[in-house]
Amino acid sequence: MNIEQKITALRNELREHNYKYYVLDQPSISDYEFDMKLEQLQKLEEQHPEFYDPASPTLRVGGMVTKNFETVAHEHRMYSLDNSYSKEDLEDWEKRIQRILGDVAVEFTCELKYDGASISITYENGQLVRAVTRGDGVQGDDVTTNVKTIKSVPLQLKGDYPPKFDIRGEIILPFEGFAKMNQERIEAGEDPYMNPRNTASGSLKLQDSAMVAQRPLDCLLYSIVGENLGITTQFEGLEKARSWGFKVPTVAKLCKSTQEVMQFADYWDAHRHTMPYETDGVVVKVNSIQQQQELGYTAKSPRWAMAYKFKAEQATTVLNKITYQVGRTGAITPVANLEPVLLAGTTVKRASLHNADQIAKLDVRGGDTVFVEKGGEIIPKIVGVDFTKRSEDSVPTEYITTCPECGTELIRKEGEAQHFCPNDTGCPPQITGRIQHFISRKAMDIEGMGSETVELLFKEGLISNYADLYTLTKEQVMPLERMAEKSAENLVNGVAASTAIPFERVLFALGIRYVGETVAKKLARAYKNIDALMAATQEELMAVDEIGERIAQSVIQFFNEPTNRDIVERLRSHGLQFSLSEAQLENQTDKLKGQTFVVSGVFETVSRDELKKMIEDNGGKVASSISSKTSYVVAGDNMGPSKKTKAESLGVPIISEQDFLQMV
Repeated sequence: MNIEQKITALRNELREHNYKYYVLDQPSISDYEFDMKLEQLQKLEEQHPEFYDPASPTLRVGGMVTKNFETVAHEHRMYSLDNSYSKEDLEDWEKRIQRILGDVAVEFTCELKYDGASISITYENGQLVRAVTRGDGVQGDDVTTNVKTIKSVPLQLKGDYPPKFDIRGEIILPFEGFAKMNQERIEAGEDPYMNPRNTASGSLKLQDSAMVAQRPLDCLLYSIVGENLGITTQFEGLEKARSWGFKVPTVAKLCKSTQEVMQFADYWDAHRHTMPYETDGVVVKVNSIQQQQELGYTAKSPRWAMAYKFKAEQATTVLNKITYQVGRTGAITPVANLEPVLLAGTTVKRASLHNADQIAKLDVRGGDTVFVEKGGEIIPKIVGVDFTKRSEDSVPTEYITTCPECGTELIRKEGEAQHFCPNDTGCPPQITGRIQHFISRKAMDIEGMGSETVELLFKEGLISNYADLYTLTKEQVMPLERMAEKSAENLVNGVAASTAIPFERVLFALGIRYVGETVAKKLARAYKNIDALMAATQEELMAVDEIGERIAQSVIQFFNEPTNRDIVERLRSHGLQFSLSEAQLENQTDKLKGQTFVVSGVFETVSRDELKKMIEDNGGKVASSISSKTSYVVAGDNMGPSKKTKAESLGVPIISEQDFLQMV
């Protein structure tokens, strides 16, 4: 056996032992024997660098330092899940599914919802090439070097894996490893970590991968994403991923009904504490991949998946006082300031009270002993009052009538849950909030500027709206607190560079109420430039996919304000992008304007998502279900029989993929 063969044989042997130990939990050699073989391989690799392999087991020890984690766009977006908290919620979800799919059998795959840090790992030709955090779902941070140190993440796959795919999962810290880490910290005189989830998430952003390698992180995988994967069901995907070498928990179950789903959920709600890691619910997915494609996505979530959250953890503490926050849209949010209490692994000092109705409904008052709950939400909430501990001199809470920041009388529109401060041009938190939104990463992404800098610039009278950012000079900024010449230069350069940000993100950055990232993209695509958008009527706006009455009214109200129009003109004069680029316009036509399409089945020439994009790029609208307003159904292989029946009964033309391609 020559040197290359010896190195290859050692690598394969160590990979297999690693898989047995960290994935199967069935070690076949001692730790000492494993370490000796690893040391032998390290020496051979050092002596023969010509046989370098990026998937070698020796790379698990880390050592590379990452100073800045590069932001990377996900090839396939990472969506968040809608939450449910009862059997009724799940049954309602099932009814919505059946309305779209029609009268067909639907099976569900149930998996535990692991409480960790979401990760997307890309494999090409069986090798790990990139690991990216969830981030905002559209883009995340490249943490490949750190993820490669996690022993249960395969660097090289085995079996009949596809040439390229992403696999999603959670980076977690098992309870045992977390307890050991904390014991070591306490013995070293350091404060213990608060909970496994935050510690796992923080570990991914450590600059030294050798430090990450020392932490007992684990990775549980649950979802494969890509093109032409040859997988027909979610359950099959889990089994295949397991056969390729991934650590996929075996507790997943195939269920025929929501009744079986609830049996699974109830069992694990009672037994979740027997698991070696944190779980906070069950994820229920439509099992058929074809049905998943039929159901598609909303702006934020897949229609084919639902998170059923376990009963929330509760604690009792004293509510010291209620204060009020003003958001960038002027919405007033009451906040309960609490005696610190430990809840679900974190110390809670503040909780949301939502609005005046919630305060009245709970009859919550300063000085009360309250029940605080942390369920599916990040921010804890007050769910009740212990009236047996209320003092005799307690008085009901009177909701404020004027803005706590500017003193303006609050308004509450009919049908609105919250009170608002209408002084949008003179209320400090609204002014700074809008500017902070404008500079944020998903919007203008202005480098060298953060929330604190915005507060400082406003306080010093240098800015009063986001158009003022573009007149700032280095000389104005330098005298500010914590601002040296280089940082002042970076800030001014960052503002100048933001003029290249594309139209849809500029539109999102304007901070129009109810216009999020997805809506901004749809409006930009539909109107192509700001002038056409500003001239649009409510009816015209509502004709755009996913734009309802509330969004349309908000857009019109925003552009009816002379101040906002003036700011837009000022931004335009500074060179901001207020129309789609030539490259974007080249791919857009009005060929399908006024026509609505439903896409159903599996396609050969283009993917389902590409087909939908082509419809929108050519001015058409994509709907999820067939109605009398549907212009065409584009049918691929395995089109849902109920959709076919409905289209025929309504007289909606059914066209093939090739028919559609000829139309555009």
